[in-house]
Amino acid sequence: MSEPGDMRILALWRDDRREAPMTIDARIDDARIVSTWDLFGAFALDADGVRPFVLRRDGRIDFGLGESWRSDLREATIKVGSEFSVWFNESDSGRYRIVKLAVLGAKDNK
Repeated sequence: MSEPGDMRILALWRDDRREAPMTIDARIDDARIVSTWDLFGAFALDADGVRPFVLRRDGRIDFGLGESWRSDLREATIKVGSEFSVWFNESDSGRYRIVKLAVLGAKDNK
């Protein structure tokens, strides 16, 4: 088992990898999110630019102003290639695939 690490997760919508990429920062240990606190992230939307959110402990993606989606990311295995769901409302959802994990604060000083 490795030490818990602060990571940035990049996930792409499986149906259209160019639409609404998701990034989120979390503490990861043994391929699981171990952060017990709310997490910060953002979706990159086409015309609207970046849409920040807070991933609540209950899996709610909170955009503020009463708008929220849901996700099972906190229960997912965190590794490249893993998938998780995002529910935009009660009848519409999408699958996201993790495509990159990066250590927060690690920068190549060339």
